Amino acid sequence: MSSRKAEQRRIKEEKQGAARRREQLLGRLLKVGVGLAALLIIVVLVQGLGSSAQAPAPAVVAASDHVRGNPGAPVTLTVYGDFQCPACRIGEDLIANSWRQIGDRVQLVFRHYPLGQHRHAFLAARYAEAAARQGRFWEMHDQLYAQQDMWSTLPSVDNVFSGYARDLGLDMDQFAADLDSTAIRDKIVTDQRGGTRAGVRGTPSFFINGRLIPTPRTVPELVTLVNQAQGN
Repeated sequence: MSSRKAEQRRIKEEKQGAARRREQLLGRLLKVGVGLAALLIIVVLVQGLGSSAQAPAPAVVAASDHVRGNPGAPVTLTVYGDFQCPACRIGEDLIANSWRQIGDRVQLVFRHYPLGQHRHAFLAARYAEAAARQGRFWEMHDQLYAQQDMWSTLPSVDNVFSGYARDLGLDMDQFAADLDSTAIRDKIVTDQRGGTRAGVRGTPSFFINGRLIPTPRTVPELVTLVNQAQGN
């Protein structure tokens, strides 16, 4: 075997090994997330008693939802996520890597489900919602996940998250006011309450056209699920 072919084979094997490790990591993280999320269910339901906002079902795209993709698409992919959840970051990477194949047939809806054991998750959700008030939800969403490994280990993240907001060119006075608003807190809790009622027991949780599905672990798996939903 030539040295060039040997090198190509080595690179291919490394990529395959990395893909297998990502799948195994996602599987382990999902198992942990299911157990920990169960502890959050009662808290979410109790918190929801103080909010009058209607929690939309996964099949319904509400005016308050954050939507990416084709609004007239035959497939609605609703994801309940936690910005500090490693499995959620992997899930978002999976969606991004699948988007070229599914983006024209899918409207992606993101809803919050911050877990109590992730000390910065609820604050991260508030920052994303405050950015949304200035039309930059998805930019903040992407930044929070992209930098998760860095900020999730910090004792305090306010300065880091505020830096993200400044980098997006947001009006920081308005941002600060929105960040502390009751409306933003209610939006996050409402998302949680709706997810719990729909059967969310861990993060990320994926729904296709309102049906809870096993979390896909590979691009072909997600593309197949979308193809199947489109054919129904």
